[in-house]
Amino acid sequence: MFQELADLKASILEQRYADALALVDELDGMNRKAILRAIESFLIRMLIHLIKNQVEQRLTNSWAASIRGSIIEIKKLNLQDNKTSYHVKKDEWEPMLEEALEIAISDASVEVRDGAYTPFQLTEMVDRTPILITAQKLLAMTYSYSIKELPTIVNDYLTQLPGGEDWKEGR
Repeated sequence: MFQELADLKASILEQRYADALALVDELDGMNRKAILRAIESFLIRMLIHLIKNQVEQRLTNSWAASIRGSIIEIKKLNLQDNKTSYHVKKDEWEPMLEEALEIAISDASVEVRDGAYTPFQLTEMVDRTPILITAQKLLAMTYSYSIKELPTIVNDYLTQLPGGEDWKEGR
């Protein structure tokens, strides 16, 4: 990226504006890829905890915090600088979620029941559809609520998950 910035400066100083615009486009593409990678990382983290919730049929403070934190970070990352549009539109999550879920299942095998299952076993155990639906609902909240409102909204939603009422009551 530093080389691209140096090239951009040189192009502008040398009045090679077509080259400068091409470099701006390249930098913009690099920025978008970095944002999408960060979003994917938070998707995987959220999905790991949704998988643990489904398999173990409980919800812990730590898992709730990871899910909630992931949703808040995704909202921050997804909102473009103009504050009116998004990198990932509301109806574009499905392919990203499906890809992230496969990664999350393998990664979750280390954590579910303290690593009791291999990735192969966990792949057979996980019911993908409800996890994807839950993830979609959580992601939809990022388009409807402010960062200030999200923690409470997500917490309320999490009480509907397996073990959510016990988590709410501190049991």
